[in-house]
Amino acid sequence: MSVRVISACAISAVSFATSAGAVSLTNRDDRDHKVSVIEGDAKQDHVVKSGGILEGICQNGCLIRLNDEQDDPYELEGPEVTWIEGGELLEELPEEATKPDVGVDGRPSRSGAKQ
Repeated sequence: MSVRVISACAISAVSFATSAGAVSLTNRDDRDHKVSVIEGDAKQDHVVKSGGILEGICQNGCLIRLNDEQDDPYELEGPEVTWIEGGELLEELPEEATKPDVGVDGRPSRSGAKQ
């Protein structure tokens, strides 16, 4: 195997490992929002356009402040899926996203099942 292939695989694996705990943030509002990402002593400001996505933030947990208007910033640990809607930051944890729909009797529902 060539050195280039091994290097490419190693870089890909490191990139995947560092982004696995990262947070992505989607702006679902019809206006732009200023997002301040505070990780430890570092602070980065971003403008997320309407419909835009900010990916790969909060590698090791962070605080998020929207539009510099919040006294109490949002605390994220990763790998939350977050979005801005109605001027607020909302989140969905991965296990919530993968829960099956539950039927009336508590068992997973099936689409197209006959009653």
